[in-house]
Amino acid sequence: MLIKSDFEVPEPPDKVWRFFDDIPGVAACLPGAELTDDLGDDTYKGNVSIRMGPVRLQFAGKAVIKERDDAAKRIVVDAAGADEKGRGQASMSVTANVVATARGSRVEVAQDLQLSGAAAQYGRGMISDVTSVLMRDFATNMQNRITAIEKGLSPDQVKSGSAGGFTIALRAMRMALTRVARRFFAPYQPNRG
Repeated sequence: MLIKSDFEVPEPPDKVWRFFDDIPGVAACLPGAELTDDLGDDTYKGNVSIRMGPVRLQFAGKAVIKERDDAAKRIVVDAAGADEKGRGQASMSVTANVVATARGSRVEVAQDLQLSGAAAQYGRGMISDVTSVLMRDFATNMQNRITAIEKGLSPDQVKSGSAGGFTIALRAMRMALTRVARRFFAPYQPNRG
């Protein structure tokens, strides 16, 4: 399943791109992600914990930086892992591009996600909604981390905010209900054409 999203930050593209050189810092900004080991050669071990409705999944696996193009400000990361309780597997290829905007930078993210087991039972809408919530939190955390480091704080002093799994699930549910309400009420909107 291909999920595309983007977010803007009020920082110049070069600064945002330099941020992507600090993989532990990037991982610290993603709610539920934790790097546990740097294996060298742009390969990392880690865990990702996510709540999908009533199910909490904890994936352990590896992430590999497959491509880093400094001129184009583009990075490609392949990740794969298995749920620690044997309830499924996930693999994902993530491509991120940093693009200049009038107000700073836009980070365009394309995620090609493959799920099996318990996580695969959720529909595309729910997975897209959870991903949207996570990307918003990531963008906020990234901006806060860049600002804190500019103020002289060390990366160890910078804490990324992260909503709990229940809060993320509620926010994703609100997005889904909004989408359903729009579809339901769309035929009743006056034609303004």
